[in-house]
Amino acid sequence: MAKAKTPSAADPSSAPNVAPVPAPASPSESELLREPAELKYRRELEALRQNEADQAPAAWQLSPRSVLTYITGAKKPLKAKIDGKEVEVAITRKFFGDDSIVERSIVTLASERALLLVGDPGTGKSWLSEHLAAAISGTSLLTIQGTAGTTEEQIKYSWNIARIIAEGPKPENMIQSPCMLAMRAGKIFRFEEITRCVGDVQDALVSICSDKTIAVPELPDDPMVFARPGFNIIATANARDQGVNELSAALKRRFNYIHIPVVSDQKTEVEIVRTRSAELLERYKIPGRIEEPVLKLLTTVFREMRQGATGEGLSVQKPTTTLSTAEAIGVALDAAIHSRYFGTGTVGPEDIARNLIGSIVKEDLADLKVLKEYMSLVAKKRAASDPAWKLFHDAAVKVLSA
Repeated sequence: MAKAKTPSAADPSSAPNVAPVPAPASPSESELLREPAELKYRRELEALRQNEADQAPAAWQLSPRSVLTYITGAKKPLKAKIDGKEVEVAITRKFFGDDSIVERSIVTLASERALLLVGDPGTGKSWLSEHLAAAISGTSLLTIQGTAGTTEEQIKYSWNIARIIAEGPKPENMIQSPCMLAMRAGKIFRFEEITRCVGDVQDALVSICSDKTIAVPELPDDPMVFARPGFNIIATANARDQGVNELSAALKRRFNYIHIPVVSDQKTEVEIVRTRSAELLERYKIPGRIEEPVLKLLTTVFREMRQGATGEGLSVQKPTTTLSTAEAIGVALDAAIHSRYFGTGTVGPEDIARNLIGSIVKEDLADLKVLKEYMSLVAKKRAASDPAWKLFHDAAVKVLSA
């Protein structure tokens, strides 16, 4: 059997069959509907690189401390030379959960163990995964989305069938997966919703996690792909999917599990909704912002229905839908767009009420009764003394009775 070639210490592009890692699009190119983190926050990443005071692990763009600062934010702006000008760059907060979650994630990625972020829908798993990859590797694009149709070839590699028929298996005829590209370049590979893949497909990661290699038996002269320093895996899993395609015991041992809880503190949730909705409104070029009282009303409704209890201690039914912070952001954005094109342009409680039903009542129509109960037991009572709740209640009743 031919001896496997040992990867050289040269640049990855010098190795056979290596495609360059996709670089972030240039800001001068046409606008994107959604910019990847490394492009949207490139000024912050560059400022952190220029102010780096600690040693970074092999192939990392930033040190662990700087990665933490990038995700959790900095108190003071950093001075940096951006696009040829000396400027001060504010490092904004990207993840509004417990900072220890981010710290443990960074420590895991600095080791040889893979990272699995687990949580309910809308808790920010993919958001955190993207920003970790952007800060560590400079790209968050080496990603696959797990589904019931995901195959082992999508994780490892496949072939250009037409060229295989004409020329046979050659390195240049291989279609490399994002995982293989990440291994060869020493980057972070992201695997979204891993538990939606069947077990046999998941187990394709066992040898990648443990041996850091991918075997290519079709190429006897070059049968192994070796991971370079800096390579690691971030996977995400929906807590509600657990048990559907449970990870095997072998794969579980190779992942460090970090659970991301639903935000329960209203102050934090208001801050998240305010920040993310402002970013989305800017993206869609919707003028104005959502005022604080409206944000508090929105997050109060979500928190109380999610917990099944009001601030006054009254028990209410919980809907089957996961009322995540991401859903609250969606309601805020829809309300702002509705107000811009069909209203006064100022988002009020009535705009929140009109767009609330679509986030709470999804597959189970019984949730419609849950929402009506909340309006009659909670919103109606508060409407008697609070003008904002009256506007909210009256608009909601009108929508629910239509």
